[in-house]
Amino acid sequence: MKHFNNQRILPAASNIKEFERLMETNYEYIILLDCHIVQLFSLMKLAKRHRKKVLLHVDLIQGLRSDEHGAEYLCQNIKPAGLISTRTSVVSTAKKRSLIAIQRIFLLDTHALNTSYRLFHSFEPDYIEVLPGVIPHIIKEVSEKTRIPILAGGLIRTTKEAKEALEAGAVAVTTSSKKVLEKKL
Repeated sequence: MKHFNNQRILPAASNIKEFERLMETNYEYIILLDCHIVQLFSLMKLAKRHRKKVLLHVDLIQGLRSDEHGAEYLCQNIKPAGLISTRTSVVSTAKKRSLIAIQRIFLLDTHALNTSYRLFHSFEPDYIEVLPGVIPHIIKEVSEKTRIPILAGGLIRTTKEAKEALEAGAVAVTTSSKKVLEKKL
């Protein structure tokens, strides 16, 4: 199965300047982490002009409520390639609207991990983004237990860490690290 047209690194822009810089790269899929709702139309227009597919991190869009109504607005009006959220209702809305649906989970402890497993029994997102992404044995475990493709994100700062996450079973790595983005994995 081809994930993100075999793009193994999903660059994440945490501001407009980084987003604009990513327009000049060979990356097809990019993640927009942080922006204001009034900027979305122009940013999506820019991305379309550069033939980029944008995955929006809904929880970080200022001026937008991170719920199913906000997700519905994004699906109908902004039309990104996909939505990323810690909220199941947002991810479920993306999936219903045939967008890439990415459930973000923070693995703070065993309780958080077990809660996530229960969640995935009732709802199956297209991808799970595991944070932090620098714990290869947990990436492998989540991949094997859920059989849902894994994205590794958070604290990945070197190509070595990115490669370890990919070798552990992640289909792609999300990062804003310039060191990692400059390398082709």
